[in-house]
Amino acid sequence: MPEIITAENIFNEIKETIGENVLKQKSVSFIEGDKADAVTSQFKRLFGRQKPIHRLFGGGKSADVLLWRNKKISGGVLAGATAIWVLLEWLDYHFLTLVCFALILGMLAQFLWSNVSGLLSRSASKPPRLVVPNDVFVDIGKSVGAEVNEALKFLQDVALGGNLKQFLIVVGSLWAAAIIGSWCNFITVLYIGFVAAHTLPVLYERYEDQVDSFGDQVLDQLQHHYRKLDTVLLSRIPKGKLTAKKFE
Repeated sequence: MPEIITAENIFNEIKETIGENVLKQKSVSFIEGDKADAVTSQFKRLFGRQKPIHRLFGGGKSADVLLWRNKKISGGVLAGATAIWVLLEWLDYHFLTLVCFALILGMLAQFLWSNVSGLLSRSASKPPRLVVPNDVFVDIGKSVGAEVNEALKFLQDVALGGNLKQFLIVVGSLWAAAIIGSWCNFITVLYIGFVAAHTLPVLYERYEDQVDSFGDQVLDQLQHHYRKLDTVLLSRIPKGKLTAKKFE
């Protein structure tokens, strides 16, 4: 009789693995010297990363912001995003209201600048004018369009490729995203993603070895449970014509 695989059993085994890993990290320090470097490089190979985190993010100013190379700029960006989220979600401001208020403040500042400077000095100074280059909108449109087309191509390749494992993973990920979307609105999801993008990379860079070791063990457990599930259930599902010629 094959062992019955249930979600509760899988969750319990993963939880036990996590507990054992935490106890080991508390009681045993990492190997020193050349052996530690070998273990670290092995984790990097397992996770498919050969370059430093900073280079993976492009190595430019955006990478500096995400990895908190300049704490004032990174903190200001995160504080600004938090302020916008609080205004939209907690104080029930609407996006159009915030845009109009920002434009009013900008016009008021330019009005006071142009009039008060003439009263305080003989020659009135002209306030700077804000001009957004047209190339910015073109580049944004091209980037968004390219990402959308790449995502659609990936989903269609998965649907038509005949790889049942990949198909189930993608469907499960979309289902999880739909569940998360039912808990909060789109703006909150964007804010959570923004905060994660500005906190998780720098935390991973700081605790890289511990995260790689922990992730390696969790992935091994997930692969083990998937093999058991594939033996008991997935391998018995008739594949039909998943790998047949398309559009005959």
